[in-house]
Amino acid sequence: MKRTVKHIIFVCLLAVVFVSCNDGKSLQTYFVDNQESSNFITQDIPISMVKIDDSKFTEEQKEAYESVKRLNFLGYKADETETEVYKAELAKVKTILSDKKYNDLMEFSDKGNKITVKYVGTDDEADEVIIFGSAKELGFGIVRVLGDDMNPDKMVTLVTAMQNANVDENQVQDIMNFFK
Repeated sequence: MKRTVKHIIFVCLLAVVFVSCNDGKSLQTYFVDNQESSNFITQDIPISMVKIDDSKFTEEQKEAYESVKRLNFLGYKADETETEVYKAELAKVKTILSDKKYNDLMEFSDKGNKITVKYVGTDDEADEVIIFGSAKELGFGIVRVLGDDMNPDKMVTLVTAMQNANVDENQVQDIMNFFK
């Protein structure tokens, strides 16, 4: 009897060790690992602090906007002298985002910059939406959109509306200055 109990305890401990040893990088750990690095900038922005003219939003877009609670931003500034470091960091992010838990939502180019939008969750509810943009001259930026009851389809309409929305640039001046 004691031997069986020991085996069960050993198997349980072994299972805990294997489950807790996930060496796969997540976007959240990438943010934490790089928040203090010199070529990176991070900002946590509550959506209540972002003033956007939503008067031209549709009901669906307003609903998507109201489901967002905060934005986590991580940006990497490209440096002409450290192109290999930039390529390595870009490769790390692309590897993380290629994980099957990140579902493709949309992809587009804007003024030569590539922007990818992905989400984590189901087709009905996203736990987080990720907006990833890169430009060789500037670097790259990742925005984690966090909220409650975010619907991926509605978030697509919100992203397209945000492209034409009137956003007060003073709210993101620190981020814009970092990339200059």
